Amino acid sequence: MIKLALLVPEMAYQKPFEKFATDVIHAGQEPEQWTSRMVVPAITMSTTYKQEKPGVLACDRYEYSRGGNPTRDCLEKCLAKIEGGFGALAFASGLAATTAVCQTFLNKGDHIVTSDDVYGGTNRLFSRILSKMGVTASFVDLENLEKVREAFKPETKLVWIETPTNPTMKVIDIQEVTKIAKEKGVLSCVDNTFMSSYFQRPIALGADMTFHSATKYMNGHSDVVMGVVICGSEETYKQLNFTQFAAGAVPSPFDSYLCNRGLKTLHVRMKRHHENALACAKMLVDHPKVEKINYPGHESHPRHKIMLKQATGCSGMIGFWLKDASAEQAGKFLSSLKVFTLAESLGGFESLAEHPAIMTHASVPADQRAVLGITDNFIRLSVGLEDEQDLVDDLKQAIEKAFE
Repeated sequence: MIKLALLVPEMAYQKPFEKFATDVIHAGQEPEQWTSRMVVPAITMSTTYKQEKPGVLACDRYEYSRGGNPTRDCLEKCLAKIEGGFGALAFASGLAATTAVCQTFLNKGDHIVTSDDVYGGTNRLFSRILSKMGVTASFVDLENLEKVREAFKPETKLVWIETPTNPTMKVIDIQEVTKIAKEKGVLSCVDNTFMSSYFQRPIALGADMTFHSATKYMNGHSDVVMGVVICGSEETYKQLNFTQFAAGAVPSPFDSYLCNRGLKTLHVRMKRHHENALACAKMLVDHPKVEKINYPGHESHPRHKIMLKQATGCSGMIGFWLKDASAEQAGKFLSSLKVFTLAESLGGFESLAEHPAIMTHASVPADQRAVLGITDNFIRLSVGLEDEQDLVDDLKQAIEKAFE
């Protein structure tokens, strides 16, 4: 007798993006563009460039490195290609990139719609910096499309979508939210940091821009602080490019080189992050001392089907709650880890664990954290590239010690 389950097709992620590995290795790196035919782009440290005649720029673009640098150009060309955008722009940090988007497309009196559990630094920027300049923001549950519609005002000019969200791993339907934004004539930007260009391409799903804290997965080695924005159209690119030049928050040539190098193994790294995180999630979801987990790549996540619809896989980011644990017990768990490192940030080759209520999201008001589930027993993991069993065993032993 054939089991009914065999007759039901298994849910699956979207097909991997074609030629991703080839594009990430070669786009913007063609040796023919340099007289030496070097395979690895040089770190161009020069701050200025010779002009044959006044106003006639070197290679038709190089004048001063704030406005253009060959090493940064290589990185930006590669980013645009693998994200499926018109053009990309790199900035000195993720928040510098977010600020540039706001400087470019917002004016006094304008309004932002964003997620209620958006990254703490973004929350702080919107609520405590931009508010001084007359820009307001509504922090709403972007999973709820009715609340999204209700959040729009006549002065709304930007929807900032983060998916999965940091740190509770909510999953936003990019197609549906950007569709609403387009109906309202509002620009949309998707923070794709937790997924990387390998697993998700928001521009193809309707977003006007994609943002990454390239400090994380895109660089992948925890040695660069950088932000990038990929624009879906020539017009948004030109406007943001002017802000990059005029405001000047650009990354150094050396950081551009490092991020470009990190991208070359993005496809290999992300596959391993996914495999390791899924193994950890399977253990955590069944552990008696774990109240619940939020891993978008596991079927237990309430919005797993949205992930399958809009992504080709899932990264190494997991949120989970220790059962009936105090802040002290959560701290003991974190201090007992041996393979995972207790540290902020994420997306590097090494596995990290942190306590959002005390660390990355301490700037979010306590009452707001409580509503969002960023409680004393909540832990965020960035599952790295170590041996799968070592990571699973490390979590197990740390949980045991937390409850001794």
